[in-house]
Amino acid sequence: MSKEAMNQSHADDQIVTLIRWSGPWDSEDPDANFKEEVAAYGLLDPLDTITQLSDSLDIPVGALARYVLAKWATGGSEGMLHIGGTSVQRMHNACQAAEEEDTDEARLRAYQELREMVRWLHLPIEDPTIYD
Repeated sequence: MSKEAMNQSHADDQIVTLIRWSGPWDSEDPDANFKEEVAAYGLLDPLDTITQLSDSLDIPVGALARYVLAKWATGGSEGMLHIGGTSVQRMHNACQAAEEEDTDEARLRAYQELREMVRWLHLPIEDPTIYD
């Protein structure tokens, strides 16, 4: 595919301006950690990496930027698809029950329950032949 064809615009394409942001935010803001990360990562230039990848793979910069943003933005949804709604609900229920009981013992039981679920999910990574 030619560079011209790869760089052709589509009607639904959008232009995003990458800006640096440094706040301000209140230290009591429940999203303060995230905002601090936004400010810290804003010091970097992601286009350096994306441009090099674009040149190396012959994929337009905009397509790679769209891929990176979409992959990050849907990471939670993708994770749920991998784990499955039932497992996610069981994990949520364990945490919710512990929070409702509001004791250290309940939270420890929830941790142990979550640990067992994660151990079960990790088995095929530990031993890919386990279900053969």
